[in-house]
Amino acid sequence: MALLDGIRIVTLAPNVPGPVAAARLRALGASVVKLEAPGGDLLEEAAPAWFARLHEGIDTVTCDLKTAAGREQLDAHLARADVFLTSMRISALERLGYGWARIHALVPTLVHIAIVGREPTSEERPGHDLTYLAEAGLLDPQSMPRSLFVDLAGAERAVSAVLGALLERARTGDATQTYVPLASVARDLAAPHEAGLTQVGGILGGGFAAYRVYRTADGYVALAALEPRFFETLCDRLLESGAFASLEEAFLSQPCTDWERFATQHDLPIAIVKTTRKIPG
Repeated sequence: MALLDGIRIVTLAPNVPGPVAAARLRALGASVVKLEAPGGDLLEEAAPAWFARLHEGIDTVTCDLKTAAGREQLDAHLARADVFLTSMRISALERLGYGWARIHALVPTLVHIAIVGREPTSEERPGHDLTYLAEAGLLDPQSMPRSLFVDLAGAERAVSAVLGALLERARTGDATQTYVPLASVARDLAAPHEAGLTQVGGILGGGFAAYRVYRTADGYVALAALEPRFFETLCDRLLESGAFASLEEAFLSQPCTDWERFATQHDLPIAIVKTTRKIPG
């Protein structure tokens, strides 16, 4: 039996955090119904294959909440649900008639998880993964991020919020509303950098020879030999013989695949740095 067997979830959350969270909840056994605006979900147009994977096993229906019929449709779904997942501004929900007071009155047992940009006490300014990373000091102005770090971490936090709210309901009988502010997620992601770990020269920022990216004869490998036994094995195999004066010299002597075999042979944390695949033209 899956963890969330019998739990019914209704989601209005499009784009990335909502669908990723819904997919994780579905994988945990919940039944999920997604109500999409007539214009659909932008993610489907931008990344159709990923969108399809995220929506496997999820019932998707079109619902126009700007109409009375659309709101009646949502009300009917919520009446049978355990969890309501949203990712729009709270003020927008309230304008549509779905503030917490009405939701709770409509279905007293319904849990509401609201993915929002910022804490409710903060100014409601629009934002996305890129702007939250920028504000948290995690954006390199010379290059775009290679993943949607805040959105994905926010999705996992939303899943945790669902599990926590369901546990609270089971213990006390009370259904609650929980906010998942993405700006707060970004600040938490910035904590290792603020602590100095990943800053330039920090132990995880290039300051420790056993935790770096090294150039090889035909590319790059990532080395993460933090534990003493890994570092000792590495030095013993590469430097103690006197064949190489430094790790830089050693890694440059062979291609990536040879280092991958070396890592397997000696049980070392070394991985080839994969290049980003380009979108076909």
